[in-house]
Amino acid sequence: MEARAIGRGIRISPQKARLVADIVRGMNVDKAINMLNFMPKKGARILRKVVDSAIANATQNDKVDVDTLYIKKIFIDGGPSLKRIMPRAQGRATGIIKRTSHITVILDEQ
Repeated sequence: MEARAIGRGIRISPQKARLVADIVRGMNVDKAINMLNFMPKKGARILRKVVDSAIANATQNDKVDVDTLYIKKIFIDGGPSLKRIMPRAQGRATGIIKRTSHITVILDEQ
């Protein structure tokens, strides 16, 4: 039985979030949460919240044993970008793109 959670429009670039997602993909849920708790990256804190949400979604089904859950799929897609302007020398301006992410976590039983 699969359980999923989706975090949309999260203010981290997909490239930075994928660095953390690649580490915990395929891990047991307990081990993944423990690893994310001690990882010093911003993406780890955000990813842990989405994994916790997926675990909470899995507990709603009585047939699922939470101890046997593992991260089956985890993927990060780009969300809408925020476009900002940074003032530069001699009256010019350059664009800054602040990227957002959609994080999807799918859990399954072993």
